[in-house]
Amino acid sequence: MASTAVNIPGVAVREMAEVRQPVSWQEFESQYLNREDAFKYEWVRGAVVKTPRAMNQYQYYILLNIQRHFTRLKQEQKAQGEFLPEVDTFFLKNAHRRPDMAWFTDEQVARMARRENQIPNFVIEIISDNDIVDNLLDKLKDYHDADVAVIWLISPKLGQVHVYAGGEPAICTGAMICSAAPALPGFEMSVNDIFEQPVLAAEAET
Repeated sequence: MASTAVNIPGVAVREMAEVRQPVSWQEFESQYLNREDAFKYEWVRGAVVKTPRAMNQYQYYILLNIQRHFTRLKQEQKAQGEFLPEVDTFFLKNAHRRPDMAWFTDEQVARMARRENQIPNFVIEIISDNDIVDNLLDKLKDYHDADVAVIWLISPKLGQVHVYAGGEPAICTGAMICSAAPALPGFEMSVNDIFEQPVLAAEAET
């Protein structure tokens, strides 16, 4: 898939939002891969990319909405595979990434168990207040260069989903339907459903 220019409105550039320092993959694997702190670490073209963790507790309802919809489709035998959060993946030989969510086929899951790196055909990134334009552009370019078929870029701040599926990106809002075709045909959600907030107990009683 050819690389395309990506425009991400509504994301502010922040200075010092990431730190890049040259390390080998072996050093990254031993020092950063399993580090548990407030940051997400990725290994991109021989450097450590350190950013505040994109997913915070205020965004997990979006992830849960998507996972629950996928689970329903699986129960109805309309989908297969697994949606997994932040899976360590080499999208390119020199680009280790951790997408917020990625869909893997059953065959890919089986190969992952045998220590075979698998590139998902459908990934989802949820924009947080800590994301910067350059990081997102670089990440999306890696996904395109790795032939990822479908990318959803979800902006909670704008209430939008940008869908990249080979051609010009589609910007979805409100009742518009976001599709994961051709990677995962049949997986469709409206933007309203993606951003639907859980009901509070007090609201349920009324």
